[in-house]
Formats: sequence, structure tokens, C-alpha cells
Amino acid sequence: MRTIKVAAAIIHDGDKILAAQRGYGDLAGGWEFPGGKLEEDETGEMACVREIREELGVLVGNLSPLCTVEHDYETFHLSMECFLCTILEGTIDDTEHSSLRWLDRTQLWEIDWLPADVKVVRELESRIGS
Repeated sequence: MRTIKVAAAIIHDGDKILAAQRGYGDLAGGWEFPGGKLEEDETGEMACVREIREELGVLVGNLSPLCTVEHDYETFHLSMECFLCTILEGTIDDTEHSSLRWLDRTQLWEIDWLPADVKVVRELESRIGS
């Protein structure tokens, strides 16, 4: 099974976390943290910043590793490095997703997270308390 390495941004603004509804592919409609595939010779941090610039049109910074999630989907293995971060500059202009939502800690389970992202939400909850 092939492995896909990605970086995901857990963008927070105060007590709110940004969730993105996938707009394409086999997993369309599911909710995830924005991000994307690592390019050759790129670190997770570099990919996170680049992908968010490409997808949302903003510069993120203050990256802090949250967790790395390993998850087997039906056709591939996902290795996802997840980083807490904040928006340093710009206004979100989403080009990739069906919808975006800012969620506070009481709303985290109101959406249908993709399986790998469920693991990230659980880690996030363990860090901030439920």
C-alpha cells in the first residue's frame, strides 16, 4: 500500500479552530484540517505553510507540532504531520473546500470528520481538555 505524506494546519484564533469540508476526490464532503502533500525535500512545516498559502491565501506562523497521525484508508496509508498555527497575515480566500467553519471546543463533534482527522481532534481535546 502506498504512503502519502501530508501536513495539516490546525489553525486557531483564540478559542476557535478552523475546519474545512473537502470539496473533491473520494473523500469529498468529509471535514478535515486544511493542508496537503509534502513535496520532495520539503519538511512538514514547510509544506504546511505552502499549502495554506495555496489553499486559503493566508500566511500561517507560530507552528507548533501537535501530533503525527498514521491512518490506513482503503487505497493508501496516510502519514499526517499536524501543526497548531495562527494566521499571521492575509484574509482567508478558500480555493479548495466546499465550506469552512470556525469551531469552538464545544462544537468539535458537530461535523463529520474524516477518519484520520478524528484522531487529530481527539489529540486536540486531550491537550485543551474537553
